[in-house]
Amino acid sequence: MVRWEPGTRERLQAAAMDLYISRGFDRTTTADIAQAVGLTERTFFRHFTDKREVLLGGQELLERAFLDGVAAAAPDASPLEIVESALSAVATFFPAERRDHSGRRRIISGNPALREREPLKSARPATAVAAALRSRGVPEVTATLAAESGVTVFGVAFATWIADGEERSFPDLEREVLGRLVALAATRRDRRSDGSTG
Repeated sequence: MVRWEPGTRERLQAAAMDLYISRGFDRTTTADIAQAVGLTERTFFRHFTDKREVLLGGQELLERAFLDGVAAAAPDASPLEIVESALSAVATFFPAERRDHSGRRRIISGNPALREREPLKSARPATAVAAALRSRGVPEVTATLAAESGVTVFGVAFATWIADGEERSFPDLEREVLGRLVALAATRRDRRSDGSTG
């Protein structure tokens, strides 16, 4: 009978990150990761499908956070207000500690195969949010645009949050980026109403 220890997945993730940074992603095997925490490779595969999943996994939790935020929005909320609610829910998904996320980003950026796969995983939340918006009666194009915009706001805020020297909190950055998007759209409307072109 296998003895399951609490925190096994987290221990494997921490060991994998340390090895990816010190040895490089390509030179680290799943056996190396398991051995680093005194476990078997078979145990590693009970928690992850492969060594890439250590870095690119967790998207289902992020997607769930987005959807929880959509569900929490008031019934009469506008598409933008629903997206704002989703972003607020996602903000609680990230702790104050950003070092691990920064290291993960560096590892992915340095590996072409991982860079190609990450956008595919990141597309899931936008698809899910768009479907949730449509289920609330938001028209197809508006739902897609709102969902994609929300995920873009998240991505820009996240990249800023993990940048060297950044000290603002993730929720603050999300609010700032969303505010800039809203201001950008409002500027365009104002110029059109004034008769300006370009």
